[in-house]
Amino acid sequence: MGRLKLITAIGIAVVFSIGLSNHAPPSQAFTEQVIQQGAVGEDVIELQSRLQYIGFYNGKIDGVFGWGTYWAVRNFQNEFGLEVDGFVGQKTKDMLVKASEYDQDWVQQQIEEGKEFTHYGGQKRPWSEAQQQGGQGQGQQEQQQDQGQDQPQEQAQEQPDEPTATNVPKGFSQNDIQLMAQAVYSEARGEPYSGQVAIAAVILNRLDDSTFPDSISGIVFEPLAFTAVADGQFYMEPDEQAREAVMDAINGWDPSGGATYYFNPDTATSDWIWQRPQIKRIGKHVFCR
Repeated sequence: MGRLKLITAIGIAVVFSIGLSNHAPPSQAFTEQVIQQGAVGEDVIELQSRLQYIGFYNGKIDGVFGWGTYWAVRNFQNEFGLEVDGFVGQKTKDMLVKASEYDQDWVQQQIEEGKEFTHYGGQKRPWSEAQQQGGQGQGQQEQQQDQGQDQPQEQAQEQPDEPTATNVPKGFSQNDIQLMAQAVYSEARGEPYSGQVAIAAVILNRLDDSTFPDSISGIVFEPLAFTAVADGQFYMEPDEQAREAVMDAINGWDPSGGATYYFNPDTATSDWIWQRPQIKRIGKHVFCR
C-alpha cells in the first residue's frame, strides 16, 4: 500500500471513525488529557491525522508528538484564532474536530476511483465555519484552499520582517534544526529575539553562498566559524526560544539584512572582520557581509 493510501486507511479506519459523526460531541474524539510535545499514543495519532487531513501536518502519522506535530499545532492555533502555545487543550481539540469534519461519501468515492487521498497539492482541504470564527476572511480562505501548505511561506516572502514560525519546511532535517538551535542559543542567548533570528539567518545565508560549506553541519562546524563551537558552549541544550528563532529564519525572516558574518565589537580582535561591509547592529552583534 502506498504512503498516501496508507494515510487514507489511517484517516478513515483509525481516526475519523471516532467521534466525527454529526451526532457525536467533539470531546469524544480525544481523551481529556492535554496533549503536548513528548506525548505518544492514540491521542497523538488522532491529532496528527486530523491536522494532516486539513493540511497543517505532512509528517508521519506515528503517534509521537515531535517537533513537526508541535509546529503544526501552533500553525493551526494561529490560523483559527486560538492561543498559540503548542498545547492541545479542550478549545484546540473542539476547533480541530469542527475544522476536520468531512464528507464520508466523498471519501469513499475517492477510494473506489483509486485516487490518492491527500489534502496536499491535488485535493483542496475542507474549511468549515470554524475557520470563519477564527477570523479568516472569505477571500483569504479561498486563497489558502488553492495554495494549501505553501501559503505561510509565501506570506513570509512578501513580509520578511514578520515572524512566520510554522512547520519545518522540506529540506531541513531535525538534526539541522537542532544544530542551528544550539548555535543560536550558545552564540546569542540573552540577546533580543530579532538578534537570535539574525544568527540563524546568517547560517542560512551562508548555505546559499557558494564560498561556504553546502550543509548546515558543515557551516556550523567549519573551523573558526563560531566561537561557541571552539569553547564548548555550543553543546549546551538550546531553549524553546532558540528553536523558534531558527524556525522564523527558515520561514523567511532575516533581521540581519542578508549578512553572512557577525561579530561582537567589544571582543573582536581580528582586523579582517572589522573590514567587512557592515549592515546593522542588533544587541551586542554587528552583522556584515
